[in-house]
Amino acid sequence: MENQIHPCTWGAILSVALLSLLGIMTETSMNVTYPELSREFGISLDMTQWITTAYLLMVTIMMGTTAYLLKKYHPQYLQVVAVIAFMVGDVVCAIAPSFTILLVGRLVQATATGLATPILFHLIFTQVPRAKLGMMTGIAGMIISLAPALGPTYGGLVSSTMSWRMIFWFLLPFGLISLIGGQIFVRGEVSTHPKPFSWPSFIALSLAMLTWVYAFSVIGKQGFSLSFWGLLVLAVVLFGGFVWQNNRGASQLVNLQVFRHAAVRDDALTYFGLQFLNIGISVVIPVYAQYVLHTGALLAGVILLPGTLIGAVISPLAGHLADQRGFQLPIRIGTSLLVVGALCFLAFQPKLTAIWLLVFFIVLRAGFNFCFSNTISNATTQVSVQAATDISSLFNMVQQLAGATGVVFLTALMAIFQNQGQGSLATRTYQGGRVDFWITLILAVVIAGISAVNYHRQSHATN
Repeated sequence: MENQIHPCTWGAILSVALLSLLGIMTETSMNVTYPELSREFGISLDMTQWITTAYLLMVTIMMGTTAYLLKKYHPQYLQVVAVIAFMVGDVVCAIAPSFTILLVGRLVQATATGLATPILFHLIFTQVPRAKLGMMTGIAGMIISLAPALGPTYGGLVSSTMSWRMIFWFLLPFGLISLIGGQIFVRGEVSTHPKPFSWPSFIALSLAMLTWVYAFSVIGKQGFSLSFWGLLVLAVVLFGGFVWQNNRGASQLVNLQVFRHAAVRDDALTYFGLQFLNIGISVVIPVYAQYVLHTGALLAGVILLPGTLIGAVISPLAGHLADQRGFQLPIRIGTSLLVVGALCFLAFQPKLTAIWLLVFFIVLRAGFNFCFSNTISNATTQVSVQAATDISSLFNMVQQLAGATGVVFLTALMAIFQNQGQGSLATRTYQGGRVDFWITLILAVVIAGISAVNYHRQSHATN
């Protein structure tokens, strides 16, 4: 019985996973509304993308606090705060009279996702037996990985038949379901003597991430200018200041000592690359489909649906495979599929149709789901159970920063061609899309290389 998962644990995980799914769905459901929002509020594409980028940034900043919060406060209490933030932000977005108010509502909602996802993995890493870890993280990955691509499909269906505002109203009742389930099932322990919260570390980290993402956003209007490079250097300096401040004194935001393990460092880099690719391409494809292929918002979102569903099925199977055969096999399968999928987007771009976009995204998404949950699970097995909270917080923070970077960078590259290129808007977007597909392929190859080195090193360490 020691390897069995308690029914209350199942209930807690599903309740928090629902909130995480809702948060990520609102994150990506607006991707297909970029053209509509640009027209309604009179703003350009590189400004509209802040609807997603600012959301991801706030999620990332909140995740930086969860290692501390989960040691000081019961998960049940944090889940209440997260649900309330989601519902308040949801209503603000639904009634927003301007782009600024819409952005404020998105930021409030983002605090919910920033809490929910680390709580979810904290429950798994602390309450699920190690023998079931791969399967359970696979199931969690299945639930929350449905959201990034289900979001555009849902958003396209709602916005094309009603109004983009209804995207938020329809999700509101599900927040209440998560609240009730969480208060019935979520339980957890807290540290008896947590370290004080490190405000200097938090401020340095927040400024570093804001500067980092803003640096990439200026590419859309200014290209790789002096401003971009200056902001990028400043971001690196601020990250260095965060590390220095976090590792000194009595207070600590998160335990960075887990990165002393080479496998954890490699897994973090892999995790960053996977989410950069995943969220970035989930924005690029709907935008490309509408501007280049002249599809409607609904079809642009539906393109992502089959890949999402297939990937969702793969995720728990990949976790079970990892439990039986180790993490190396599913991750090698996944990285191979990533490279193949990315190569297809680039090689067949002149002949791309909505159907081919759909097929190639299935390959890419399958590769992503073979890798994603198994990457964080492998990192968790490299540290003690007590350090699992830090792994959860750090890796979720890494993947959200990666998502924000992917959105703003790939969108900015496309915006350069839209704003400064020659020919029709479709031609300019096609040219920007080609650059994005090159970036996707290069990143897929880098991910495969890091993973190969990582598991080669791990296999030698166990021999």
